[in-house]
Amino acid sequence: MRVRVFYHDKCFDGACSASLFTRFHRERIAKDATYEYHGLVHRAGALFDEAEFTGDENAIVDFKYSASPRITWWFDHHLSAFLTPQDHEHFLACQRNPQCAARKFFDPDYTSCTSFLADIASARFGFNTEPVKDLIHWANIVDGALYESPEAAVEMAAPAMKLTLIIESTQDPEFIPRLIPLLTEMPLAEVLAQPFVAPLLPPLLDRHAQAIELIRERSEERDGTIFFDISDHLMEGFNKFIPYYLHPQATYSIGLSKSSFRTKVAVGSNPWTKADPAKLVNLAQVCERYGGGGHARVGAISFPPDQADRARAAAAEIVAELRAKNPLA
Repeated sequence: MRVRVFYHDKCFDGACSASLFTRFHRERIAKDATYEYHGLVHRAGALFDEAEFTGDENAIVDFKYSASPRITWWFDHHLSAFLTPQDHEHFLACQRNPQCAARKFFDPDYTSCTSFLADIASARFGFNTEPVKDLIHWANIVDGALYESPEAAVEMAAPAMKLTLIIESTQDPEFIPRLIPLLTEMPLAEVLAQPFVAPLLPPLLDRHAQAIELIRERSEERDGTIFFDISDHLMEGFNKFIPYYLHPQATYSIGLSKSSFRTKVAVGSNPWTKADPAKLVNLAQVCERYGGGGHARVGAISFPPDQADRARAAAAEIVAELRAKNPLA
């Protein structure tokens, strides 16, 4: 059996979910299967290419729902899991079909897709999660921003944080597919020490230090909301906790950046804020108004690379909205 696993690309939780799915599927579904990996990214326009769903089974993990009849497995935990109301209706109809419902799962209350997938695999299929408990632990910390402090998130002492930096920055389309199987086969420190992984880290740490200084120079915090525009610097990713490291009293952060395939508006809330959680704005809903999505506490909007003006206008509207709703005012 040939299984194609589609995962949220350039994302630690996405890579961990793909790895965990592979181990679960091999142990509990088809021990002789072969696995191929294909990263998916949030971009303006179509998110899926139907022609790529060529496996005997095709799985999507940690990414939006596809109504394609070729998709045989789906696991996601994002509030914005459905691109259209029709997709949501398709999923609800699937849940009324026992055969379909047994392989497509959604729960936005989970911190990470990795932990969600682990619980489903354990409860429904008898999968043993004990050997991968460290991976599940770190997927929750990274995807849920459950760091003890901004320093822990930005200074990145743990192997999981260093791997996250590499995963979010790589431009090699073969790197993450090569990394994925290792994540459930060995401790993360050993993964980081692999010859094809270790040399990538030093230059990325240098670039990380430069990003801190660039955001320090460009960011402004007012009325509890940070805004920065670094879209004149082509960056494939940056540590999303840098704004709170630099402005620890802020509640929200909006960052405008540009990569090779999109102009991005990143919208987040400070994981260490002292604001009443009940007073925080649902950022997934904010981003959905512009065609983006995410979680209640963090989201993003993708525009084509040549539509920086639209992205900048959206960012300005969101900044004004969040500054007007400062929960600490």
